[in-house]
Amino acid sequence: MNAAWPLVIYYDASCPLCREEMHALKAHDHAGRLQLLDASAPGFSDDWMAAAGIRHEALMRLIHARDAGGRWFIGVEVFELAYGAAGLHKVAALWAHPRLRPVWEALYPWVARFRQPLSWLRLNRAYGWLVRRAAARAQRKAQACAEGRCDL
Repeated sequence: MNAAWPLVIYYDASCPLCREEMHALKAHDHAGRLQLLDASAPGFSDDWMAAAGIRHEALMRLIHARDAGGRWFIGVEVFELAYGAAGLHKVAALWAHPRLRPVWEALYPWVARFRQPLSWLRLNRAYGWLVRRAAARAQRKAQACAEGRCDL
């Protein structure tokens, strides 16, 4: 999946799980491909949403993103693009895997619906740790390749 960078991600910053994941991705976005936009305020709207006919309720139901060309992405495709933009290509490939994609497409709306209770269970901390761990691993691999010790 291709996008014109930057990718503006409309996310629910009031949700600890969402906030943890998006901020962990942004922290590892060394190319500046991701922009985060907190859409959690009641009645939030912007000109891009209005032009596309996207309502605030839709943003709060599933994550949305818009690329520099004005193209919109919703749900699992946002995660695929965001992880790839942050250099976590193996995780992005998991989101995009043709056999796993239907599972993610079925599971994600449930996770999005129950994101606040899942955060109460502290899953946000575990997920944030996993994202940071994957990012650190990807960065070590990139550094090794830059130093001529690449195993690719």
